[in-house]
Amino acid sequence: MSRIVKNKELVNTRLATNYGGWMYCEKCGENIGYLCYSTYDKIELDYKCNCGNHGSVLLDFEDSKVGKSSTSELVMVKTRFCCPKDNEPLITILDKKVTNYDLKITCKSCESIYQKSK
Repeated sequence: MSRIVKNKELVNTRLATNYGGWMYCEKCGENIGYLCYSTYDKIELDYKCNCGNHGSVLLDFEDSKVGKSSTSELVMVKTRFCCPKDNEPLITILDKKVTNYDLKITCKSCESIYQKSK
């Protein structure tokens, strides 16, 4: 089922589809990661690409829940950051393509807000 986007702010960033899929730096065109379509409720990502470009992503939906902050760490399964409660994949950030990032992502199923920085 398709979700209705409430807020979508992409700065120097392009998504492969409306609210998920591959994420690209608009300056150099490099793939910086992958946002899983159906498992997140809200994402806030600020990053600096290896090319020097600063980009950001803010996305949430009409039916998004407020979420509750979690002290738990995201777990890494293969290349994806996953929810530690159910191992649902949320996002992949390609470390070798970005110099740093700040991520805040809300899991749709457990409504926990996870934070990660590099």
